[in-house]
Amino acid sequence: MDVVESVKLPLKLFKKGKVRDVFEIDGNLLIVSTDRISAFDYVLKSLIPEKGKILNQITAFWFRYTKSFIKNHIICDEPHKLDDFKEFSNIIKKRAVLVKKLDTFPIEAIVRGYIVGSGWKSYEKTGEISGVKCPSGLKFADKFPEPIFTPTTKSEKGHDENIDFKEMERTIGKEYSEKIRDLSIKLYKFAKEYALKKGIIIADTKFEFGRDNRGDIVLIDEIFTPDSSRFWKVEDYSRGTEPPPFDKQFVRNFLLNSSWDMKSNPPELPDDVINKTREKYLEIYKILTGETL
Repeated sequence: MDVVESVKLPLKLFKKGKVRDVFEIDGNLLIVSTDRISAFDYVLKSLIPEKGKILNQITAFWFRYTKSFIKNHIICDEPHKLDDFKEFSNIIKKRAVLVKKLDTFPIEAIVRGYIVGSGWKSYEKTGEISGVKCPSGLKFADKFPEPIFTPTTKSEKGHDENIDFKEMERTIGKEYSEKIRDLSIKLYKFAKEYALKKGIIIADTKFEFGRDNRGDIVLIDEIFTPDSSRFWKVEDYSRGTEPPPFDKQFVRNFLLNSSWDMKSNPPELPDDVINKTREKYLEIYKILTGETL
C-alpha cells in the first residue's frame, strides 16, 4: 500500500505545509499531498495510507465542478502527464496539482450549516459563534436556518484563532471580506445540494482564497475534502447527537477520548484508527465523485 510521509523532488521547495509539500517551478506551484494528517493544529506522527491521493483527487473533482462560477488556481490537475514532471510522475501521480502562485489572504473562510464542534462550545458559552448571534434553543448538531460565516486567522505553524467579521475587515479590507463571505456561502450551498443528492450532509467546511495580479479573488488550496469539511450520511443524522463522521473528525474524536493534554505532541494513532480513517476517506470519496483510486 502506498504511504508517503514527505516528498523530495529536484525542484525548489517553496513550502512544507502540515500535509502538503509545495514546490516552485517557472513562477507556478506544484502542490503534492502527502499522507500526513493534522488535528488541533498538530501534525501527527502517524500516516494514513493513500490519504494524499484521496484529498488531491476529491479536490480536483470539486474544482472542476465549481469552476463555472468562481475562478480557481488550478493550471493542471494531472501534472504527471506534463513533460516537466514525467521523470518523477510515479511519485506525484494522483497526488499533485500544478497551480498559479498567488497572493493569499491570511484568513480561513469557514461556513457552518450545522452547529457542532468548536461552534457548539462557543454557542453554549455565549450564544454566538465568531460574533454571529445564533438562534436560542438550538440543540447539538441542529441545522442553522441559514448557513453562517465564521472566519479564523490562518497560521502555518501556530493555532488558528476565531475572529469576527469586523476583525476580518480590518485584516483584509471591507470589500474583499464581503466578497469572500458571499462566495463562501454560495459555494457551500452549491456543494451541499449536490452532496444531499448523494445522501451526504456537509455540516461545515472551510475555504482559502488568494488574489491574482488583477486583484480578482481566486479559490485556492483544497475544497470539500475530509480534511476541510465535516461529512455525515443523511440516514445517520439526528438532532442532539453527532452522526458517525466520514472525515477527520474520526481522528479528532480518538484524540479527545485519549489522555492527551492537547499541549504536548499528540500520541500515535493505533492501527485500527489508521485503517478506519483510510476506509472513511475512501468511502466519502467514492460516494461524492463516483470514482475509485
